[in-house]
Amino acid sequence: MSEHERWRELGQQLRVDSVRAAAAAGSGHPTSSISAADLMAVLLAKYLRYDFDRPAEPLNDHLIFSKGHASPLLYSLYKAAEAISDEELLSFRKLGSRLEGHPTPEIPWVDVATGSLGQGLPCAVGVALAGKRLDRLPYRVWVLCGDSELAEGSIWEAFDHASYEGLDNLIAILDVNRLGQRGETMHGWDTATYVRRAEAFGWRAIEIDGHDFEQIDRAYEQALAGDGQPVAIVARTVKGKGVSAVENRNGFHGKPLADPEAAIRELGGLHNLTVRPSAPAGDAQPHRFATQEATAAGWKVGEEVATRRAFGEALAALGASDGRIVALDGEVGNSTFTELFAAAHPERYFEMYIAEQQLVATAVGFQVRGWVPFAATFAAFCSRAYDFIRMAAVSRADIRLVGSHCGVSIGEDGPSQMGLEDIAALRAVHGSTVLYPSCANQTAKLVEAMVDQPGVSYLRTTRASLPVLYAADEEFPVGGSRVVRTSDVDEITFVAAGITLHEALAAADELAAEGTAVRVIDLYSVKPIDEQTLLEAAEATGALVTIEDHHPEGGIGDAVLEVFADSTSRPRIVTLAVRVMPSSGTPDELLAQAGIDRAQIAATARTLVAARVTRA
Repeated sequence: MSEHERWRELGQQLRVDSVRAAAAAGSGHPTSSISAADLMAVLLAKYLRYDFDRPAEPLNDHLIFSKGHASPLLYSLYKAAEAISDEELLSFRKLGSRLEGHPTPEIPWVDVATGSLGQGLPCAVGVALAGKRLDRLPYRVWVLCGDSELAEGSIWEAFDHASYEGLDNLIAILDVNRLGQRGETMHGWDTATYVRRAEAFGWRAIEIDGHDFEQIDRAYEQALAGDGQPVAIVARTVKGKGVSAVENRNGFHGKPLADPEAAIRELGGLHNLTVRPSAPAGDAQPHRFATQEATAAGWKVGEEVATRRAFGEALAALGASDGRIVALDGEVGNSTFTELFAAAHPERYFEMYIAEQQLVATAVGFQVRGWVPFAATFAAFCSRAYDFIRMAAVSRADIRLVGSHCGVSIGEDGPSQMGLEDIAALRAVHGSTVLYPSCANQTAKLVEAMVDQPGVSYLRTTRASLPVLYAADEEFPVGGSRVVRTSDVDEITFVAAGITLHEALAAADELAAEGTAVRVIDLYSVKPIDEQTLLEAAEATGALVTIEDHHPEGGIGDAVLEVFADSTSRPRIVTLAVRVMPSSGTPDELLAQAGIDRAQIAATARTLVAARVTRA
């Protein structure tokens, strides 16, 4: 059997197995899988360097299906490589199977979850960038993209950054099959437009017939030239090719074939070809950066330091002793203070510019390779990348996000710059951790804790300089809180974090002078939350006031309310939050306008205490 004949048989086998998997599940995307089968057959048989028995092998290539709905094709590749059995292939989409409707890293050969279109190529940029600048290894990153997702802005953020970084270890295979979910894609089979766009972004583009094995082979060979440019192979393909009932016909996207047996016969029947890709040669290991003992960041109690600056200093100090740590920023490093890390560790700092989706995607790609990424931007701008953040959780990714300039307390810049939804958004992410420090030393300890924190963790930092409340040697475990003020005669409890903790302490001092004792809780860990301390405070004082520089929906107030949702004995809980649309103004003016300054906190407490006295 000639090489081309072998590829042709493998392509047909991948089509048949994609049809069978979707038929067994009663759902799936066989036609989208079929269009790319020939492209993947040649890749698996000749160009992919991968040891399926050792998925952690550092020299392995990476194969990412950005068009994650073509998972039947990916799983059919695994079967052809003898990584999974035919029985497992036919468990596709069934409860308990690791072969989910869209691939996730529950499978050891999958790097990132890609069910949300426009995610795979940006994450692949992160993996390829790690290969070039961190691992310093010659693995390649192959990405199968669909033409529908080429309308996503995140794809072009990836194109832009890959070219800027000269990622010639990145090869995007564009499966231009013309038909999307509801009809023709934006450019149909106008592959010349895709070529011009790729070239305009600084990529080397190769236009081919995606079913011509000679052209596919030649394109892959040319893609390996390594001339400093990423490569886009623009392949014209036919959706459902080889199955007359669905070939190049609209209306069959995301549906199993009505007559799979007829389709299998038309595709030449069952095939049992086994193709093990070549294992990578050599025993090179990832680069490791030199480290040294470094003094942890610390400040004197009473000193005024912004928590955003404390984050930057703490991260730079940790980076000296832990070479795994890398930092990324969205062109605001002089505000988030990642510039301190950049100055200390320039080889491990990555400027992502104003491209927050690519910022988060790169962090996800870095952690695929075992690096420990901290990605920082303004809290408000995390919302631009929210789909990437939630998909990071689906990817089981360990990434650390830092949002500065949160709340109305940033002052004159106005509401477009104010992170007022970030706690709610990040709390909603599966398995996430949300931390909100109130002073510099606490910030440093929480940054240290984030290094080994699994999942998506988020640190919310404040623009204004705040008095240091805690000594540098105090500990702040994730999931804890700190009772800052307490007595045996407390009549009410304040629960706050960040800048509003300082407002709450000032209000408590004012009330103490009037004879009202107040318990004050620093809720620095918003998720997971310290339920026990809150329950004890409720039992002791009977009333809680939560104060936050955040919208009321989903923030600290809601987190506290959830603690008492199933309680048979609930305290009185009043939530103070930003319920107005803020404007420009000084921080003090805006805190007062929102009703979360010390005066409003004290007034709320007086009302609650007076009402209790009246009822008594």
